[in-house]
Amino acid sequence: MEKNKNINKRLYITSIIILICFSYLVGRLFWIDFVKGNEYSKAAENQRNKEVRLAMPRGMIYDRNGIPLVNRDKQLTMFIIKDLLPNDKDIYSHIKNHVDISESELNKLLNSSKNIIEIPAAQSNLDDSLNSIFIANKVLRYNTNNLLSHVIGYVHPSEFTGEIGIESGSDNILGKVDDKKGVVAITIDAEKRVIPGIGVTQVIKEDNTSENSIQLTIDYHIQKVVEQAIGDTKGAVVVAEVESGDIVAMASRPNFDANNISKYLESSEKNFVNKAMRSSYNPGSIFKIVLLLSALENNIVDLNESFICSGSEEVYGVVFKCNKEEGHGEITLEEGFAHSCNSVFIQLGKKLGGKTIINTAKKLGLGEEVQIGGLDENEGRLPEDDNLLGAAIGNISIGQDKIEVTPLQVTNMMMIIANNGIKKDLSIHKATVTEEGEIVTQDYRHNDIRIISSYHCTIIKKYMESVMKYGTAVHLDLDEIGGAAGKTGSAQAGKDNQIIHGWFSGYFPLKNPKYVITVFIEEGGAGAKSAAPVFEDIAKGIKALEK
Repeated sequence: MEKNKNINKRLYITSIIILICFSYLVGRLFWIDFVKGNEYSKAAENQRNKEVRLAMPRGMIYDRNGIPLVNRDKQLTMFIIKDLLPNDKDIYSHIKNHVDISESELNKLLNSSKNIIEIPAAQSNLDDSLNSIFIANKVLRYNTNNLLSHVIGYVHPSEFTGEIGIESGSDNILGKVDDKKGVVAITIDAEKRVIPGIGVTQVIKEDNTSENSIQLTIDYHIQKVVEQAIGDTKGAVVVAEVESGDIVAMASRPNFDANNISKYLESSEKNFVNKAMRSSYNPGSIFKIVLLLSALENNIVDLNESFICSGSEEVYGVVFKCNKEEGHGEITLEEGFAHSCNSVFIQLGKKLGGKTIINTAKKLGLGEEVQIGGLDENEGRLPEDDNLLGAAIGNISIGQDKIEVTPLQVTNMMMIIANNGIKKDLSIHKATVTEEGEIVTQDYRHNDIRIISSYHCTIIKKYMESVMKYGTAVHLDLDEIGGAAGKTGSAQAGKDNQIIHGWFSGYFPLKNPKYVITVFIEEGGAGAKSAAPVFEDIAKGIKALEK
């Protein structure tokens, strides 16, 4: 009897133990499958897949015609997955045979903290049979020809947020995408080898209907003409469409490669500065447009009267030289404008006074931002208070010293003249669009405003025609584009005024103008020789596009 009790007791204890073990196993399975299932599944998937970025997670940027300005070019790229890298000395020579970098550069990359290393691959002898290598075309965010670099700007290489340009100014739109956009998953087999040619999938489904892209007023074809015309010359160019107020081209030099930002971080050339609107300079004789308008509006000049230029003009004991050392002699106002005579305009400046001149400059939009949308601007500088008195009137009359303008501001002023005194709302940002380029929201434009009377504007336009007929820009050959009107400028800068910046701003064709072009050449010398020929090249290039 006692023996049976002991047996029953043992069976009972064994049953309890078995039940406890079984309950533990059931609980463990429940925990693995239902509580931690997703986590373990993802961990297993992470072991089986490696994520590689083939495109930047940003919206698109289009020109006015729907031509993509980003994501146009592709680069064959070798992706080296370090944690799959064999411990083999031959690996270096194997990789080296496929990329155009030195062994020391390769070692530096392989010893970096990054697990996946990207190296542009050669176009021949490609072989992705090595376990740790995946080869694919990577979409470059920026064009390899560096077109429109300063306007588009660039993004932070790892955070993918805009740093400068439109990428920064429209970051709230362009950045509205999943950060997994452009990422593909590479499947690894049981022996930790990249499966070549198969097993590559997008991490997220592409959504091309999101409102995460923008359309600019820039014309891709005109931009190409501008960039070719200015070449590597330091300076800036702005081209605006007269009727619409659209900025159709903008370039700044020196340029930069937005796909290789690190190359310029130590440069002293200010490669990232958009000189078309972020830097201001003395306008020189371009400012004589302001003097002419001020004299007309304040009725202090008779269009038929003559002036005497002896080669210099004294203002409160300070002597200002004319651009013609021996002087122009007896000269009319129109001739003085055409030949850019300093003496004539200093004489006008004495009659007008500094305050009156600067008020006219403000009326034409100088001294404040143009606000074209999405880009940072420099408001320039205009003298005030004591800087309007005494000998300062000499510098004010010829656009020197405390007067600074941007090429964009000069374009805005010239647009008013080309539009017979009407101010257009200039813009570079046209619309918010889907990733496929479908317009969602058109940008708002302010109504046109009359700034100059049509009568005074007609006189200014006539005088600018004289610049081309017999004045400082007579050497330009513009008959094939229907003629043009404009103004040259040569601005002194630097220590002892030894540096000369060149300007030319004007419009074409002469009748019913279509485009305003402003050219600024930094340290280029006289505007007639440095900036005016660039204007000619651009105007002819734009005209050729219409054929």
